[in-house]
Amino acid sequence: MPGTTSTAPGAPNAGASTAPHPRRWIALAVIAVSQLMVVLDATIVNIALPQAQADLGITDANRQWVITAYTLAFGGLLLLGGRIADYWGRKRTFLVGMTGFALASALGGLATTGEMLFAARALQGAFGALLAPAALALLTVLFTEATERAKAFAVYGAIAGGGSAVGLLLGGVLTEYADWRWCLLVNIPVAAIAIAFALPLVPESRAHGNTRYDVPGAIVVTAGLVSLVYGFTKAAEDGWDATATLGFIAAGVVLLAVFVVIELRSSHPLLPLRILLDRNRGGAFLTSTLIGAGLFGAFLFLTFYFQVVLQYKPLEAGLASLPVTAGVLIAAGGASQLMPRLGAKPLMVAGSALAALGMLVLTQIDVDTSFLTHLLPAQVVLGLGLGFTFVPLSSLALVGVPEHDAGAASATLNATQQIGGSLGTALLNTFYTSAVAAYLVGRAPNPVNQVEALVHGYRVAFAWGAALIVLAGLATLVLVKVRKEDIPTGNTVHMG
Repeated sequence: MPGTTSTAPGAPNAGASTAPHPRRWIALAVIAVSQLMVVLDATIVNIALPQAQADLGITDANRQWVITAYTLAFGGLLLLGGRIADYWGRKRTFLVGMTGFALASALGGLATTGEMLFAARALQGAFGALLAPAALALLTVLFTEATERAKAFAVYGAIAGGGSAVGLLLGGVLTEYADWRWCLLVNIPVAAIAIAFALPLVPESRAHGNTRYDVPGAIVVTAGLVSLVYGFTKAAEDGWDATATLGFIAAGVVLLAVFVVIELRSSHPLLPLRILLDRNRGGAFLTSTLIGAGLFGAFLFLTFYFQVVLQYKPLEAGLASLPVTAGVLIAAGGASQLMPRLGAKPLMVAGSALAALGMLVLTQIDVDTSFLTHLLPAQVVLGLGLGFTFVPLSSLALVGVPEHDAGAASATLNATQQIGGSLGTALLNTFYTSAVAAYLVGRAPNPVNQVEALVHGYRVAFAWGAALIVLAGLATLVLVKVRKEDIPTGNTVHMG
């Protein structure tokens, strides 16, 4: 279940009036709709992907770009988007982000080639990186009283948490009864309604002070991540020892090193490195990256297993994917209650172990695996593990953070989940395609062996997903030393 985590700052922005806005609750509805649209887009496209791949002739090696083009642009530009929203104006940024997201959705819905769809998804991610932080900042400015703010963020969090489930169902309905393209085109009327209401209802606000942006940092880090993902994709096509594979991976590593140098020298860095160098926060960000890497890829292959091997219709596949969401929501509620008593580390280690166990159970699938006795419990256990991991992560990312770095630390956690998901999806897809090709060597190319090869590939992908989640648990165990007394309490919103 693709997810993001954001934390509301504890005080209204200095440039905003402390008097409550008279139409703040209606504005909340508008902002919540925009958030629902962004969250929906992560899961709704997963269900549509098998049909989109067949319709546009996308190869197995390249299909992951439908996911990673979005998550790379979103994760790579999120920190810059937050600063733009603060200084350019949150309402203006919100409206531009919403408009751009709708236009990019239209481009994707009308795509005639795989490359056109990939480009549209990247544009969606870029405009989403403007829209998401602007929406969250607007809530912080609109609701200045603590009790009201808690209610507003509870509504926002519920919509964000339930949005993934709605996306699975809506994606199934639209793909089955209309066309996969409507999974993207549906954003256009939603955005139009939100813009129409936002114009008169949502107030403008902006931060005061220096408005310089670290554009070079944003460009270099995004280019480095794209180069890494493209290197992983070339490995699926040409092999790990191919010149192109090694070249793109090396270029990605070099660009990320250049990004670190830029951040060290920039007077207004995109990512202040002091945020990363704290042991507990560094552990939280590494865990977040590894969990995202194992998680995003798993959902991609689960969708294909349901629809290609088990022959589920898109709506059935959407329904069959819901147990993970249910597990996350159940565990998130439990983790919120347990964290003050146990602290973040025990919950995160236990959560990683549970999630890895759920993934390992999925490695035992076959061509006719039972949903009720195998797939259902595996997904519930996976969801419970993720829920017990995500909630403490959002608090751990803010341990010892000065107030002026709180927004950047929270957005960094958001970005690491998206970036981890991008790299993990590309990596697992490469392992999958290699495993399928290896399985078919020496076997007759008949339908039975073809399906067996697909299932073997899914098993391999799930095994690597489990390994990444185990690494996340080990990172927590080794790096996180924070005591439960040090965990901040505040308005933390988990976006499912």
